[in-house]
Amino acid sequence: MPDLLAQNLGTVLITLLLILIVAAIIASIVKDRKQGKSSCGGNCAHCKMCAACKKK
Repeated sequence: MPDLLAQNLGTVLITLLLILIVAAIIASIVKDRKQGKSSCGGNCAHCKMCAACKKK
């Protein structure tokens, strides 16, 4: 097992780094949603979800 880990150390480190980055992005999105922030740009003329926003 240690040989396998040593041979693939670069792949393991990059994979762990990518997992951490994705987790940070998801945590940021969840935090923003809990605070009521939205990704809406406010331009309803070009938005496919315009009707859904106006129901609020």
